[in-house]
Amino acid sequence: MSALDRARRVRLLTCDVDGVLTDGKIYVNEHGFETKAFSVLDGVGLKLLARAGIAVAWITGSNAPAVGHRARMLGIEHVLLDAGDKLASWTALRRELAIPDAECAHIGDDLPDLPILRVCGFAVAVPHAPAVVREQAHYVTDRDGGTGAVRELAELILAAQGKGTDAREWQDPPPRAA
Repeated sequence: MSALDRARRVRLLTCDVDGVLTDGKIYVNEHGFETKAFSVLDGVGLKLLARAGIAVAWITGSNAPAVGHRARMLGIEHVLLDAGDKLASWTALRRELAIPDAECAHIGDDLPDLPILRVCGFAVAVPHAPAVVREQAHYVTDRDGGTGAVRELAELILAAQGKGTDAREWQDPPPRAA
């Protein structure tokens, strides 16, 4: 099955955070406070998916306050922090939402994402992921994590489902009267 065929079926996108929604770097100041940089492109992509009726969730081993704050800014309803067993968290979420494996996509960048990538319907990796992760993926983004990889995936899913134009109408101004 092609990546487009898989994208056509997606009803839930789960995203790793560090290395996917960020570039994987963690900045720690002299007081021990951690900061991360998130791409605005990815944020808009996630909003487009939600607008099109596709559920979005973040699953991360991190419990950094910055992750929860960014998720709230974007209106991400399902944020699974400190997920030591990502597959168990993912399975519980998709069961709660009554979405089968085949209709779930996951984008990841490293070994903790492999268990989900092996069972979800549309496995996606970023290009800087280790070879073992990229080999498990049905699709590898052109863009690196933290630089619009999730936006790229969002646009692929929306285009495959014929929702790209409809989802973007919310940000376009109404046509001017002649």
